[in-house]
Amino acid sequence: MNLEKKRFLYALFFPTVFVVLIGLVFACQVGLHIDLYWLGVHPGRLNGLLGILTHVFVHSDITHLLNNLLSFWILSVALFYFYRDIALRILLYSWLISGTLLWIIGRESWHIGCSDLIYCLAFFLFLSGLLRKHIPLIAISLTVVFVYGSLVWNLLPWMPDRPISWEGHLAGAVTGITLAVIFRHQGPQRPPELEGEEIDDNEPYWEEENASEEDESIANSNI
Repeated sequence: MNLEKKRFLYALFFPTVFVVLIGLVFACQVGLHIDLYWLGVHPGRLNGLLGILTHVFVHSDITHLLNNLLSFWILSVALFYFYRDIALRILLYSWLISGTLLWIIGRESWHIGCSDLIYCLAFFLFLSGLLRKHIPLIAISLTVVFVYGSLVWNLLPWMPDRPISWEGHLAGAVTGITLAVIFRHQGPQRPPELEGEEIDDNEPYWEEENASEEDESIANSNI
């Protein structure tokens, strides 16, 4: 197995395991007819602190689940493929920081789902590529904008009657931007520019030879 295949399989492993765990939790929730809302984040309440760790596993219905899982899987695979050296730390910090920020700024309600992680990864991938000024990473940034650019409309309470945690989205976006800035010097970087003068292929070879002879004579005269 070549290096590129190993790299791709590594990028698939953690996101897939995470998605399967979330799917299993939802299957238990539906199969056992239990409501796990209490595993969400409830801002300002001590009994809502547990949700910082568990809210990403709970979803309200199958539509909510599938929408989140597909976006999370795509973005996290990109994270683990292009930023593999720091991917685990970024995912862990995204989870904890966005959940904590949601607990601080969220409204009085139970907030569930992994949409804050989705926003965090999207904003991290977008800004990281721009900050590193490396063409392949900038291409990822542009792809994120093209596919997920509409996410910005759910960062603010344009439609407060909709059961959408815009506070979770905002917490994820702020966390992703912050992590992109903090980790900008870690992980993949733009290759250093080649130093030295370029050779002029149009220069006659005899001039190069004469120049070499003159340099040699000067060097001998100084001995």
